Amino acid sequence: MKIDELVVAASVLDAQRDATVKAARAFYDFWNTGDETMLKQAIAKDFTDDSLPSGRLQGPEGPALASRQFRAAIPDLRVEVKKMIVASDYVTVRVMFTGHFTGRLGETLGKGQAVTFVATDLLKVENGRITDNLHIEGNQTLLQKIDVARVSS
Repeated sequence: MKIDELVVAASVLDAQRDATVKAARAFYDFWNTGDETMLKQAIAKDFTDDSLPSGRLQGPEGPALASRQFRAAIPDLRVEVKKMIVASDYVTVRVMFTGHFTGRLGETLGKGQAVTFVATDLLKVENGRITDNLHIEGNQTLLQKIDVARVSS
């Protein structure tokens, strides 16, 4: 997983930086590929999603299910890490999702629409595993691009 820009606080020790970046890389490799072995390498068994969407399970099954649902709608989903900032036990990451809506999302069938949206995650990493994730996604942009939502002027 390529990271376009990596910023590390001066106070972060090399070993902590390496473990933190390794966990974050594995997490975004998972999102980029859907490979759940990468997810298992990245997150703790007691992983907590601090902005859990309705209907999503807490713990490791939550991101696994979300990835499967995204890939059912956008089979060619790709993730790029634009910026990663490591400070103490926390990592702030800005990512870009791209692909084409050729699958199904709920009752909506894709027509090949190009999809691009950004997300920002605040990850907490302890002992080389992500324990918490607070995330903000560009869901409105995503839903507009796949013709599920409209914004009126």
